[in-house]
Amino acid sequence: MTDAAEPSAAEIFAELRPRLIRLAYRMLGSVADAEDVVHSAWVRWLAADRDQMRDPKAVLHTIVTRLSLNELKSARRRRAAYVGPWLPEPFFDPEAEEAADDLILPLMIALERLSPLERAAFLLHDVFGLGFDAVSETIGREAATCRKLASRARAHIHDARPRFVVGNEEGLRLANAFFTATRTGDLAALRAMLAEDVVVYADGGGRVPAPTEPLVGRDAAMERFAGLARLFAMHPSRLIRYATINGLPGFITIEDDLVQTTALHVENKRVVAVYVTRNPDKLHNVPDVTGRRN
Repeated sequence: MTDAAEPSAAEIFAELRPRLIRLAYRMLGSVADAEDVVHSAWVRWLAADRDQMRDPKAVLHTIVTRLSLNELKSARRRRAAYVGPWLPEPFFDPEAEEAADDLILPLMIALERLSPLERAAFLLHDVFGLGFDAVSETIGREAATCRKLASRARAHIHDARPRFVVGNEEGLRLANAFFTATRTGDLAALRAMLAEDVVVYADGGGRVPAPTEPLVGRDAAMERFAGLARLFAMHPSRLIRYATINGLPGFITIEDDLVQTTALHVENKRVVAVYVTRNPDKLHNVPDVTGRRN
């Protein structure tokens, strides 16, 4: 490979890198793992014979997908022993060109229940727009098999897709109201915000205190938040900022010197799910938390 060819290779990869990160993140649910996979893809890309490539984008999709499939094998073993609910690593403010609903936490959690090949076929075809012939070349299965894999995945995650989209302004208002009610102990206002069948997920990963099972129903959620309100009265929560987290309205806080993210899934103007990420291993890339080590 000549020196003259390297800038072209670097430019091609740099242009596609954000898309490759998003593909790897959707496969793995971890920004850190996605970045590792894309770095490995870069090393392979530099070593490849690019003169023989008809479609560099397809080649890079294939490399990242196969690396992600390999990573999923060990990731699934780790998650089988995970303490408490597992949530994807928070992903902030997806680029406007990407549909935000394929990053929303309920869908990411539903993807986690699919087999690795179902997940790959669905993402490559339904999210990234590849034809089934290209999906076939990428994951090494017949096109007809890929079609079936994507169809099964689609059926499994149908109910996880958002039915209502909350606008940015409305999302900010809801996040503000939820933060205020939970931190000031305004339980009447909080109860009015919660759906009767609300579910609260808290991911501490066994590293920090968090419920080891989801809290199901408004009464269970209210009991938990009432207890937290008493703690916040003694140790005030520090708000860093409101944010869009995996396409959902939410906020970033510091609680007892620990960074935490809270995302709210809203349907019909009620909070139907609360996703709290406390595991420090998943919060290294939180924006606007400068000078801190989780």
